[in-house]
Amino acid sequence: MSGLRAEGFPEDEVRARARGGAACAFPPVEQYGTRLFGASGTGFADELDTMRLVPPVFMPQRLEKLIDLAREPLYGDVDLTTVVGGFRSTMPVYLSAFGSTQVASTDLGQAASRQAGALGIPMVIGENIVPVNGYGRLGTTDKSLLERISAYAETSPDGWGGVVVQQSTEDADAEVWNLVYSDLSAQPLLDSGRLAFELKVGQGAKPGLGGMTVLDADKAARIAEAFAIDPLFGSRVLRSSSPGTFTEEILHQQIRFMRNNFPRAKVWVKLPPARDIGSAVRVAWGAGADAVTVDGAEGGTGWAPSGFLDHVGLPLGECLRRIGEPEGCLLVTGRMWEGSRAAKAVALGARAVGLGRAALLAVDEDPEEGLVRLAECLALELRLLISSVGKYAPWALGSEDVWSRPAPEQILLPEQGVRS
Repeated sequence: MSGLRAEGFPEDEVRARARGGAACAFPPVEQYGTRLFGASGTGFADELDTMRLVPPVFMPQRLEKLIDLAREPLYGDVDLTTVVGGFRSTMPVYLSAFGSTQVASTDLGQAASRQAGALGIPMVIGENIVPVNGYGRLGTTDKSLLERISAYAETSPDGWGGVVVQQSTEDADAEVWNLVYSDLSAQPLLDSGRLAFELKVGQGAKPGLGGMTVLDADKAARIAEAFAIDPLFGSRVLRSSSPGTFTEEILHQQIRFMRNNFPRAKVWVKLPPARDIGSAVRVAWGAGADAVTVDGAEGGTGWAPSGFLDHVGLPLGECLRRIGEPEGCLLVTGRMWEGSRAAKAVALGARAVGLGRAALLAVDEDPEEGLVRLAECLALELRLLISSVGKYAPWALGSEDVWSRPAPEQILLPEQGVRS
């Protein structure tokens, strides 16, 4: 290598691509299945992170609470219980989908399921588990879909939480919803109104693309007719699926199909951070969806091209701005792990926030109590923050409780005088 250097330029990345070719569009393949991927926040500052919660001086709701309690209210008086997509939840939080992510396919997936059940928060079981790990049988120790449902149901208190089974285009071929809906093991969830199906319209970490995994070449050869196969990584190959094709009419009809064919299950819809996100959520609510999940560009636990993670898709804050006043239950996820970001998302219209990478990291740290402790800390922060603006329930938060820095063109300098 010569001594040529390029200041202020990503020289190391360019040289790596010169050596490794197209495979360098992805993270190092040896990290597949051992790392959690998603936006770092360095590609574009998320509006949520630059916003501030702003307590007022005058707090009429605090006075109402004072009269109700016959004493000055404290942060412990904040009631975090809410309804998330038709399920009663102990707090405005749900466990996001992990899908067939290799990390989640270990015991971590079941550990997260057990702890989410014990917390009484809803849990989403992600796409592609049945095609990758099978449907399963109760009483086994495999990493199947049914085992995750069982792990959750064993610990969840009566009447709290619920299980949401996601379906992608690959899952539709495997008839995942039909399998679950007709399974006797799922009947207790149906009978208690705690089962939902989620239509996955797009990926959060790679909007516009379908699911991607890395497989050994011999396994990939057996499924080459059903997926796009690209031999990028030597003895290992990239397997890509279609994200599906949607128009307003197709989405509307899909939701109506779900309501008609699975009348006892709640209907959730997961949308990517797309530029027409406002229109898409209104179509979903108009068709009767019980919840719409928006996965900001910051989200993701699975494999994605590196350039997508920080540079493709809308940040979650912008998604919330484009949606505006929600017409139904709005759920959001994307770099959620602490109370301030969660509180700002709720103030801007979300009913609850999803824990994805944070949940997996917590159960990796402690498979027995890690997620529970993470949620306990989050609950404390939410109570403190909600109380600080003089309110005592998550649903009471509103856009008046947050402030965002005005754009430069909106700032009126003293010498400019008053605009006409």
